[in-house]
Amino acid sequence: MSERYADIIVDISHEKLDKTFQYRVPERLWDTLETGMCVMIPFGSGNTLRKGYCVSIGEECKFDAARIKEIAGIAEKDVSVEDRLIALAAFIRKYFGGTMIQALKTVLPAKHSVRKLEHRHLERLLDKEALLSLQGECERKHQTAKARLLRALAQQPEIPYEWVTGRLGVAASAVKSLEREGALRVVSVSGYRNPVRLRPEEEQRVALSGEQQVIVREFFRDFDGGKTDTYLIHGITGSGKTEVYMQLIAGMRERGRQSIVLIPEIALTYQTLLRFYRRFGDRVSVMNSTLSPGEKYDQCERARNGEIDVIIGPRSALFTPFPRLGLIVMDEEHEGSYKSESTPKYHAREVAQEAARLSEASLVLGSATPSLEAYYRASRGEYRMFPLRQRLTGGSLPTVHTVDPREELRAGNRSIFSRKLQELLEDRLAKGQQSMLFLNRRGYAGFLSCRACGHVMKCPHCDVSLSEHRGGRLLCHYCGYQEPRPRLCPVCGSKYLLGFKAGTQQIEEKLKERFPKARVLRMDGDTTRTRDSYERILSAFAGGEADVLIGTQMIVKGHDFPNVTLVGVLAADLSLGANDYRSGERTFQLLTQAVGRAGRGTVPGEAVIQTYQPEHYAVVHAAKQDYEGFYEEEILYRELSGYPPAAHMLAVQIYGKTEENAKQLAEMLSDVVKSIESRMKVIGPAPATIGKVNDVFRFVFYVKHREYGQLVHAKDVLEEKLRVLQPRRETVQFDFDPMSTL
Repeated sequence: MSERYADIIVDISHEKLDKTFQYRVPERLWDTLETGMCVMIPFGSGNTLRKGYCVSIGEECKFDAARIKEIAGIAEKDVSVEDRLIALAAFIRKYFGGTMIQALKTVLPAKHSVRKLEHRHLERLLDKEALLSLQGECERKHQTAKARLLRALAQQPEIPYEWVTGRLGVAASAVKSLEREGALRVVSVSGYRNPVRLRPEEEQRVALSGEQQVIVREFFRDFDGGKTDTYLIHGITGSGKTEVYMQLIAGMRERGRQSIVLIPEIALTYQTLLRFYRRFGDRVSVMNSTLSPGEKYDQCERARNGEIDVIIGPRSALFTPFPRLGLIVMDEEHEGSYKSESTPKYHAREVAQEAARLSEASLVLGSATPSLEAYYRASRGEYRMFPLRQRLTGGSLPTVHTVDPREELRAGNRSIFSRKLQELLEDRLAKGQQSMLFLNRRGYAGFLSCRACGHVMKCPHCDVSLSEHRGGRLLCHYCGYQEPRPRLCPVCGSKYLLGFKAGTQQIEEKLKERFPKARVLRMDGDTTRTRDSYERILSAFAGGEADVLIGTQMIVKGHDFPNVTLVGVLAADLSLGANDYRSGERTFQLLTQAVGRAGRGTVPGEAVIQTYQPEHYAVVHAAKQDYEGFYEEEILYRELSGYPPAAHMLAVQIYGKTEENAKQLAEMLSDVVKSIESRMKVIGPAPATIGKVNDVFRFVFYVKHREYGQLVHAKDVLEEKLRVLQPRRETVQFDFDPMSTL
């Protein structure tokens, strides 16, 4: 009978996750031991029993079998934060693919080479008279630095160390000398790095509407009755979802429980944090990629020690080690950024549900345009849904004007801005009201093509066109390759090379030409590269320092500017042209969110949607702000085509340096899936939409099935096949219910 062996991690810290120890699995544990379980193992020369975590199980012995120790048993169930995070990592590995170590690195806070923050100050030990006497002695000996420090200590019994070495210019050696003489002592106090730099302000409390009160009352009726659930708040833009979140968090604080608030974009952090900080003060913190490693580590420690009650941040904030987690809020739950693009390719919604289950917490999803997955599950009773149909201001949704640019051209208008949009912009500028212009492109980016032969300038390393940028550069947005803009077509020699330029930077310039007195701010990937750029631009616009804010997707998601009464959406249907089954849903959500930025104050709002496809159902329903109408059409298409959420889909992505080898591996793996079960529908393999990136060839095939568990089984079979094959020049990734098929 063959033996079984398990790889065990003993020290669960982020920097030691790659160090595993192999142990024999006793036969009595064959049916019970699973990846992610906590086990007791004999460790070291004294065989001391220690706790470890199982990261993989197999039949291959990597060392001398005679020297392999045996697992003592499965550890008794613990409820520590670490154990919950390990269990969450095991869930991610099982349901989204990848290795256990990759999953652990996703959920555990990194603390490698992070030094503890210490605040130091000097304390006076001698009385004032003795200190002045010592000062005089130092002056006689021309020890001027010591004398300066003693003079300062005579005036103030405690001085910050940084002030002494900085403003006073006293060297550390002089401080040590006085410490040895008994004149002072250096006191170190450990502290935490705090990324929140806000002044507390009292927020004006808002009385909840009847709809909001129902949500809060029903939620706590469930929670206090021992029932934790998943709730979907389907609230139109401006209906007060954030106020509901804060009421729920306040209730959790009263019950001694902590809360995580997930937001889709770092750009939303500042405004969200500002509102929560006004309500909860320094019991709130943030977690996102702009924080230094030390700041991230310290926020985890503050959470672990119960020093904060609320953490705000994008997807990774979900893994904050709260010991008494009671609530997870996932705002704008429809956003694609909640899906990880690197292995393991988990979706935060599913992982949040499991994290809530492990902590006996509740999950609240909120959106004006819920994902089809969330709405589908709510309609089937898997989630409990609450509607919010009225705006808090009592106003109505914006009046929407849909404009076809082809009609504008026929009328002689060659401007980027339609006549209606120009008219409304002029009106808002005259009234001192603010406007937002949204375009889903950045800078001057656009492809360059020859108008004589049709040749498009492409990246030599990736299967994509190069984008034209200022300064005569052609740039690849995938691998970073760049080259000068050619004067002549490299294929036919024609001089007629023209680029499609419709970026935010050009919109800004055209707007300033048309309205020279307008104060304009631009917010896109180019203007938000520095750490505080989001806060600086948003606070400037909120403070009335600009009349118009131009930007990409980041300006239309979740922001609340009461003085904005006009939103212009330029080239609204760019996303409809994508060869992707979610393109209609994505376009509807984007347009609805954009239009919803207008009229959130007391003055009614208007919106202009410029689109070449005004008759498309996504555009029609977005203009009406009619989610139910859109859902009915879109879910019918998904059911007929077998796409999520009506069915489930697994994308198996194969990457390789050699095109033929990658293709052969893709074909072999797809054949393996076809042999599992006849009801599995396999599409492909074929080259990915972008078939090559940075000289790596990409192939993909899709597996469809009604049952998610069947796709997990297919993934397990493929992982076992790859473990046997051990391809060295190719890699394989799994993406369940992919957000994009591009």
